[in-house]
Amino acid sequence: MGEENRPYVGRFAPSPTGPLHAGSLVAALASWLDARAHQGRWLVRIENVDTPRCTAGAEAEILRQLAACGLVSDETPVRQSERTVLYQTALEHLQTQDLAYPCGCTRRDVEAAWDRQGQHRARHAERVYPGTCRQGLNGKPARAWRFAVPTSAKVCHWNDRRLGAQHQNVAQEVGDFILKRADGLWAYQLAVVVDDGAQQVTHVVRGADLADNTARQILLQQALGLPSPQYLHTPLVFGPNGEKLSKQNGAAPLDVTHPLVALNTAAAVLGLPTTAGTTTEEALQSWTQAWAQSLQSRP
Repeated sequence: MGEENRPYVGRFAPSPTGPLHAGSLVAALASWLDARAHQGRWLVRIENVDTPRCTAGAEAEILRQLAACGLVSDETPVRQSERTVLYQTALEHLQTQDLAYPCGCTRRDVEAAWDRQGQHRARHAERVYPGTCRQGLNGKPARAWRFAVPTSAKVCHWNDRRLGAQHQNVAQEVGDFILKRADGLWAYQLAVVVDDGAQQVTHVVRGADLADNTARQILLQQALGLPSPQYLHTPLVFGPNGEKLSKQNGAAPLDVTHPLVALNTAAAVLGLPTTAGTTTEEALQSWTQAWAQSLQSRP
């Protein structure tokens, strides 16, 4: 079935590593508005696959914050921690296609491999995996599983509904990426692709900080025989220090004591009118209409 013929399904997928912050609400509001403007379904998925980073009570607080802003999932939220069988099945499918292989490298091994070639890592930059274990472990014990980026996938092209035409050479810019971590936990890239496929997600609306993941996810979708959603990456919110708001850099929890205040702030980031309605319901309805009108130029 073509993407245009599938019923619209959108999602908001927070990680319960802490409460939502102002930047989180921008992505949540945009994804909710996009679903409503398309007369589709909006789902909430709790992405708790990285269990060591999850905090007690965060899931309940996130759902409370969303509900206070009038953003309620159309279905009972699912949790990644309850979907490990799906991830294992996907990994086995990739293994049968020789698109997944065991890796025995540590971070130090990867650094050493590049240092031997005289290539030094820029500060804060991720190392491209050099493919050390692609042809075998050479006596090392297996620690993780990696996706063998197909050599035929020279450059991955896609269209972002806000950012426009995008492309990435995954082999050169990322290398063979992790599917299952050395600690036994499932990697984000595999989990999100499997979940989007299982929930029949047609449109992904998320923060621009996740745009760099798109090419890897498209390659996995193709390898697993899954349709690729349409993508829209929303503007980021920055703190006074110029850094993107995130839980990692101590962003303040979203204050929903007065939901309209929080929603108006998020709406302004999305270029929507900040005086829409006198109640949360009226504001959301007005913004949905404004978003629907914008779809004439943004599919």
